[in-house]
Amino acid sequence: MEYRRTLAWVLLIPFLALTAYALYDVGYMGIFGAAVINSGSLQIFVDLAIALVLVLTWLVPEAKAAGRNPWPWVVATLFLGVISPLLYLVTGKSRG
Repeated sequence: MEYRRTLAWVLLIPFLALTAYALYDVGYMGIFGAAVINSGSLQIFVDLAIALVLVLTWLVPEAKAAGRNPWPWVVATLFLGVISPLLYLVTGKSRG
């Protein structure tokens, strides 16, 4: 499962840079404001929310099975989006 950690790093690093730029450019609330400009951007935002709920249906039982508390990751996902599940993957112990 080391490939999951590697993939998470490959996705996390550039995404953190993009997120930092977006926060600098429009701020935290500006990101959410952009999500409701029109029906197309709202659809993308809702799609992301649904995808994150699906990710959490994997993350919670996976974390429990690994002996990790899932709730900080759930709360962080509500505020940080996909950054939290990616951090969960890069901070986990390799199992094989």
